[in-house]
Amino acid sequence: MTKDSPRVGLFVTCLVDLIRPSVGFAAVKLLEDAGCRVEVPQAQTCCGQPAYNSGDRADAAAIAMQVIEAFEGLDYLVAPSGSCAGMIKKHYPALFDDGSAWRGRAEALAEKSYELVSFLSDVMKVERTEASYLGTVTYHDACSGLRELGIHEQPRRLLATLEGLTLSELPDADVCCGFGGTFCVKYPEISNKMVETKAGRIEATGADLLLAGDLGCLLNMAGKLKRLNSTVAVRHVAEVLAGMTDEPAIGDGPAIGDGREDRSP
Repeated sequence: MTKDSPRVGLFVTCLVDLIRPSVGFAAVKLLEDAGCRVEVPQAQTCCGQPAYNSGDRADAAAIAMQVIEAFEGLDYLVAPSGSCAGMIKKHYPALFDDGSAWRGRAEALAEKSYELVSFLSDVMKVERTEASYLGTVTYHDACSGLRELGIHEQPRRLLATLEGLTLSELPDADVCCGFGGTFCVKYPEISNKMVETKAGRIEATGADLLLAGDLGCLLNMAGKLKRLNSTVAVRHVAEVLAGMTDEPAIGDGPAIGDGREDRSP
């Protein structure tokens, strides 16, 4: 890296920070290997998506202003999440009035905000990573990354370069897993049916590892697979691309949502 290397601000995301920090470290490795100078602004917080999806535009705008101030001095904002990147890139500007200073600042940040794998592939022109994985994987296209940001071929191209890796395409990979942020809270029965269907299709691929680019989706699918006693492991795609798979897979331990995580007496 040189003084001319792009300064990339890593938007860590709430779930990565609180549940899966290894994804953040994998993102840093991938970005640095691509020649970026990575910074992690301490003032960052949630992207505001839960408030936005619940119709609380005032709080979403307040959160957006904090994110804008934290990242606008950097060359790029990169997030290991299509949903968070999509919120910043596609929805921040609409939180502010046309012609206002904050609208302009939100549009400027949106222009330089990317999801991690698309940034590596489309902006930094990374064609391969120096990692390997001996096994068969399948890939779920998370809704926000696919529909808002057009992320589909980028992760597949990079995964195809990993020595030992076989990709078994997931039937209906573009169908929602049922997480959908607040959707799984508002409509739990529908959400459960969706993830149950998704889990069956994952099993049908014969893969030993499920990958995706959004941790919320991965946690949802990992929890269902665990409760179904599936042997399919679950990881964020960044962990595999970075060759950082020493951490236990997502969902290892008590099954998410089965009550055993309750520590009350």
